[in-house]
This record gives sequence, C-alpha cells and structure tokens, in this order.
Amino acid sequence: MPVELNSLRQRLLDQVLEQGAATDPLVVDALRTVPRHLFLPDLPPEEAYRDDAIVTKRDADGRPISSSSQPSIMTIMLDQLAVHSGQRVLEIGAGTGFNAALLAHIVGEQGRVTSVDLDADTVERARENLDAAGCQDVVVVTGDGSLGYPDNAPYHRIIATVGVWDLAPAWLDQLKPKGRLVVPLDLGGVQRTVAFVRDGDHWTSRSARPCGFMRMRGPFAGPEKNYRLGNTVTLSLPRDRAVDPGALAEVLTGVPVAAGTGTDPTPGQLFDGLSLWLAVREPRWCALSEEAGADTPVLPNPPLTAPETVMTAGILGDDGVALLSRTNGELTVLGYGNEAVAGDLLAHVLAWDAAGRPGTTGLRIDAYPSGSAFPGGEFVLDKGECRLVLSW
Repeated sequence: MPVELNSLRQRLLDQVLEQGAATDPLVVDALRTVPRHLFLPDLPPEEAYRDDAIVTKRDADGRPISSSSQPSIMTIMLDQLAVHSGQRVLEIGAGTGFNAALLAHIVGEQGRVTSVDLDADTVERARENLDAAGCQDVVVVTGDGSLGYPDNAPYHRIIATVGVWDLAPAWLDQLKPKGRLVVPLDLGGVQRTVAFVRDGDHWTSRSARPCGFMRMRGPFAGPEKNYRLGNTVTLSLPRDRAVDPGALAEVLTGVPVAAGTGTDPTPGQLFDGLSLWLAVREPRWCALSEEAGADTPVLPNPPLTAPETVMTAGILGDDGVALLSRTNGELTVLGYGNEAVAGDLLAHVLAWDAAGRPGTTGLRIDAYPSGSAFPGGEFVLDKGECRLVLSW
C-alpha cells in the first residue's frame, strides 16, 4: 500500500486511541489493518480516514438512512462486543461493509461473519466493497435484521449497527448461552450502545456508552416520529404525538423568554448526561436539529453540533416549547408560548446540576421479557418485547 495511505490510516488510529475509544488489542489491530477507503470508493482517501460518520444513502426526502459509522464509535462497540478469534458473529445493518471487515479480521479464518441488511442495494454495495478488500468469506444477505439469520446460528456475538428501540427475540434465541449482544438502544429518545449478557431469566448490561445511530427501519421499527418544521428544522419525538408542524414553526419565529441556568456544562456533558436525564424523566422530551449553515437559522445558539446539523433538546408542551441554548458560555432556557414549560425545563437542568451532572457512567440496564415479574428499579421503560429497568 502507498506510504500516504498507511500514514492516513495511522493518523485515524492515533485519533481513536487518543480518545480512549479502543482498548482491545484485536480491535486496534483491525483498525490499523483494514483499509477504510476501499469501503468509501467515491471519496478521496483523506476524507475516508477522518474520524467522522459519512452518509452513504438517503431516502426520497433526503433523510440519511445508511452510513459508514464514525470509527471511534465503531471501535467502542467492538470493544464492548469482546470478539475473539474463531467466533461466529451476526451483524444487523451492513452499511458499507467496513464494520463486517473489521469483525472478519478479528475472528480470522476459523470464524465467520454474517451481515444482514433490509435494502438489497446496500447489500450489493457492501458485497462489492468487501470483495475489493479481500473479505470474500463474509456472508452478506438481504433481510429483516430483527429476524436475525437463523441459517448461520447460533452466534457467539450479535451486534447492531443501527439504532434499535426494542430487543428482538430472534437475536436472543440465536445467541449461544454465553453469548453477548451489543446494540445502540433507545432509552426514551436517546441512544446508548449497550453490551448485554444473559443473567438467569433476563439480560443485564456489562457496559453502556453514549452514541447516536440512524434508526432501524422495517416491521421492528420503534414509535419515534420526526416532523419537518419549515425548510431546515426537524423535530424528533420519542413517541407519536399530535403535532401541528406549521403551528410549531410559527411559534419558533416569536421572541422567546430567556432564563439563565447559572451552569456551563460541556457539549459532552449535555450529550451524555442532561439528554439522558430528560429522556428517562420527562415524557414531553423532544429534540430539534437544524441544517448547519442555514441562511436564516431558526434555532438560537443550539448547544450541540454534528457534521451536518446543529442540535438542541427541550420540552414540548401542549401550548409551548422550551429549548436549551447557550449564551456567552452559559446554558440558557428559552421559552416559546406558555412560560410554565420553560420553568419545567429549568427545574430539570438545576436538578441535574445539583445531582452532580450524572451521565451514562454507572448506568445498569436489565431487560426482562415483557409482562414478566422484575425487581424494582429507578426507572422502567416498557418496550414491545421487553421491559427495561434502569438503575445507577
């Protein structure tokens, strides 16, 4: 391989290591060895070797539906998966094929990697990329990932590279007794990548880390709803609610009432901590994103940024909305319409700050079959097939 490609790959690995995203030597060796640029053939190599998520497919409305995930997040999840040589692995969501190639490098010739994706064109493209990288042994099939792939079961490990709302029974059925499942799991509207293992009559987490993935599509998709507000803003809700997008867009053109919080949390603390605090405690929680660089931005000083968007979170009431903003470094609450909603959001921020700004660290998630008995926990989230019990 040309020296410049080796240098680009080493630079990416150095960035991942600096963040502490990869600790397993097998994962580090895979990232050092597998050529990401072959899985993003339409991009210049210098772009392929950035620690960024790269959108590779959009739906008819322009919303991203497939991507090459951010390498640092991929390595965090592979660390959680704890894959070993010779194991059989099922991947839900083929993407570009890069993650499957990393897995294939780890499990070696005695192992086997199977990747399932809902879209035939994504499967075809992943197959082409894997062949170009010399990974002919990876099995890539078109199908509903929530059904797993029983033909190659049982698996030592199952990993989803798409955000999931519920734990599909097929995944648990197709895992070996001491197997491990890693999924970007919805927790009331935010995601955490969670490593689960069997613990008697239920599944319990071994680790949880912040993440953000495109949501699973198909029959097993969750109840999350997105609404377009005008030309540049998207409202995301963890569950279906009656919303008038036009009326809400009009409300956001008004002058908000601002209240300072007296706090200055970092973007990481907001993404990891306050978002989770709101999601599990506040049923009216909402998130708004806006295309980065909009000519006439609607969201004032949103506190979080991503490669293509800026984002904020808040509370959507029946007659008002409150959003987080940042003014001269201070986290601020902006109230539109009913000021009581802004007061509720301010109270949440102050309570989170007074509690020491808790985040994902120390979070334990136990997943019980829906309808079964379970011991008490701080928070309970009912899904379709399981009941999640969260505690710290």
